[in-house]
Amino acid sequence: MTDHIKTAAEAEEAAALPRAVAIRTEDGDPGIEDEPLPAAMSATPPERKSPARWAYERLALYIRKFEEGLDEDHEAAIAITGSGGDLMRIRGIGYFDPDIVTFYGMDPRGIRAQLIQHVSQLGVMLRAIPKAKPDAPPKRIGFRLTGTLDGDVAAEAAEKDGPA
Repeated sequence: MTDHIKTAAEAEEAAALPRAVAIRTEDGDPGIEDEPLPAAMSATPPERKSPARWAYERLALYIRKFEEGLDEDHEAAIAITGSGGDLMRIRGIGYFDPDIVTFYGMDPRGIRAQLIQHVSQLGVMLRAIPKAKPDAPPKRIGFRLTGTLDGDVAAEAAEKDGPA
């Protein structure tokens, strides 16, 4: 039995809201699927965003959540498929409308790297790897990426980490 009869507007709004579900085999921290979207991200409906922008915004949330679970000795990296299993320390991501997402970073040898992918080919594996400089604070990009999605600039996190 329904506790609340929805108006046509409420039903249409609920149908338009993005949904995410994750089932895990082990107890642990909830994923981004269990949290509401940032207000600024929800302001524009997904159907009015380019595929690249929509992918970028969700990737930013996943990276931030992944970094929240890292200790001070590890940083986020992505495994680059089709390259023999190379890793890239994430130093930034971006998008180019309508359908390109790009990752900026450094390979394990410290060589500058950039991965450019069409959203239809997007497959990202986040990995926790030891920091490049053991005595330096870990680089965290997730809070910077989601600063605009949260409606603010994550200047405090950026200042703490230093330049990317």
